[in-house]
Amino acid sequence: MLPDLPALPITIDLLPYEARLDERSLAQIDLVVIHCTELPDMAMAREFGERVLYDSGTGNSGHYYIDRDGKVVQYVPLHRIAHHVRGYNPRAVGIELVNTGRYPDWLHSRNQAMDEPYTEAQVASLIALLRKLQDDLPSLKQIAGHEDLDTSTAAASDDPKVQVPRKRDPGPLFPWQRVLGAVELQRLLP
Repeated sequence: MLPDLPALPITIDLLPYEARLDERSLAQIDLVVIHCTELPDMAMAREFGERVLYDSGTGNSGHYYIDRDGKVVQYVPLHRIAHHVRGYNPRAVGIELVNTGRYPDWLHSRNQAMDEPYTEAQVASLIALLRKLQDDLPSLKQIAGHEDLDTSTAAASDDPKVQVPRKRDPGPLFPWQRVLGAVELQRLLP
C-alpha cells in the first residue's frame, strides 16, 4: 500500500482546439507517457501547444503540464486524444514537465546532453498526479518515457550526415527509480 499524498490542485486551461481532438473511452487508457517540454518556461510550452499543425485544426500537446514550482495545468481533457507520441496516442495520457532539455537547438549534434535536473516540486506533483490518474483510470497500468516509444533518429541540424535521436525526453536526469517506487505502474519498454 502506498502512502497517501495531499490533494493535488489542477488548473484547467484547455487548448482552443481541444473540442476538435478525437474522443475516446477512458477505459482504453492504459499508458501514461512522460515528456519534457524542451522549452524554457510554461508560457512557451503553451504557445507551442496552441499551434495548429494538422488539417483537423489541432496541434501537438500533452494532457497535463507540470511547471518547475510543481503547479499542474491540464490542457486537454482525458476523454480527448492529444497528439504527444507517435503510435500510442489513443491509449495514452501525456504528461509534460517544464524543462529546457536540448532547447533551442534540439537536433544539433553537440547539444544532446539534457542536463537540467527536475525540481523536487515537479517530481512530487508528478507522483501525486500519477496516483490520481491510477485512481480515476482503473485500466492505467503502464508508464513510459517519450524516448522509450519514439526511438527514431533525424539528421543533425549542424551536419546532415550525423543522426541524432528525435526524442530524448524525459532524459537521463528523470528519476525513474523514485517515480516507479511511488506508483503502481510498470515501465513499458519496446
